[in-house]
Amino acid sequence: MRNWRRLLRISNRSFLAFIFFFSLSTSCLYFIYVAPGIANTYFFMVQAQGMMLRDNVRTISHMIRLYTNKNSSINGTDYPDGNNSSEFIAQPTTYLPENFTYALNLPCPEKLPSMKGQADVNMTEMPMEDIYLQFSKYTDVRNAGHWKPGDCKPRWKVAILIPFRNRHEHLPILLRHLIPMLQRQHLQFGFYIIEQTGTQPFNRAMLFNVGFKEAMKDLDWDCFIFHDVDHIPENDRNYYGCGQMPRHFAAKLDKYMYILPYAEFFGGVSGLTMDQFRKINGFPNAFWGWGGEDDDLWNRVHYAGFNVTRPDGDIGKYKSIPHHHRGEVQFLGRYKLLRYSKERQYLDGLNNLKYTPKITMSRLYKNISVNLSPELAPVADY
Repeated sequence: MRNWRRLLRISNRSFLAFIFFFSLSTSCLYFIYVAPGIANTYFFMVQAQGMMLRDNVRTISHMIRLYTNKNSSINGTDYPDGNNSSEFIAQPTTYLPENFTYALNLPCPEKLPSMKGQADVNMTEMPMEDIYLQFSKYTDVRNAGHWKPGDCKPRWKVAILIPFRNRHEHLPILLRHLIPMLQRQHLQFGFYIIEQTGTQPFNRAMLFNVGFKEAMKDLDWDCFIFHDVDHIPENDRNYYGCGQMPRHFAAKLDKYMYILPYAEFFGGVSGLTMDQFRKINGFPNAFWGWGGEDDDLWNRVHYAGFNVTRPDGDIGKYKSIPHHHRGEVQFLGRYKLLRYSKERQYLDGLNNLKYTPKITMSRLYKNISVNLSPELAPVADY
């Protein structure tokens, strides 16, 4: 009997020790893979609050200076020395009148009367079948989400590339807002959903490279928008055409209090011409897990001699659908890769990517499924 009690006491201690070490290991895994992402979000929020406070102080001091100098202004304006602009005061932008007449043989203007500005964002979830029904009734969107204006020549042929895995409730929300906005902007467009299958960590950058290559097989797209599925634009004057320089559209995100987290931030929604994307050799393929690939893209853009432009004022506002990168791990090796961005740029990207796609056609988009692995984009030593 005494032996049984002794064994039972030992078993209880072993069980408690197992519970302790299991809890400890689980907590370590949580802090390694989940907590850094949450910490980054809160860090950006605190940083945004600091930037907002700084800008408020600068704005107040600027207004005091204007008031003080108003009576001494030589040209009779509120701006001394004839300066009629300010980084703090948004300047009016002229959009075409409602009675504007389009010409079939001329490019569609960039500032159309149909672009009203701030728009309501509806985050209510709805099944994709309802989206199909909505756009089949009231629009002439063709199969695979292709559309072009019929009353003028589209200024840009835009391919919208959306990396995807396990976000089936988010995609209808994005399409519900994005399709009407692009139609109001009179852009020719098509949607490409690049879906990652398999068990490897999510590789957003490689999916974009796959989408670029596959889209170029369909049409001579001259503008590519690299668009996260959880970023919903709030202003239809955020023109989704490209320009002489790469474009960062999502400059003000609600989860960062509509403040740019840091000057080199290039995440969420970006746009490059076909030539620009080829010149920088696309995205890097080596970023397995979330985080870092958009910073590497920023480096590539600048190493290739480009600058990044952003929308003015509040035009670049976006709402994000909360999800906390569920099921996806953070890429812990990104900092080392970023230190060698320049050395890797022309070794890792469009030029070393191999893949086997599985393609299906939907009413509103082309779905490209790929099972990715590091062996599909080998990188030589650098």
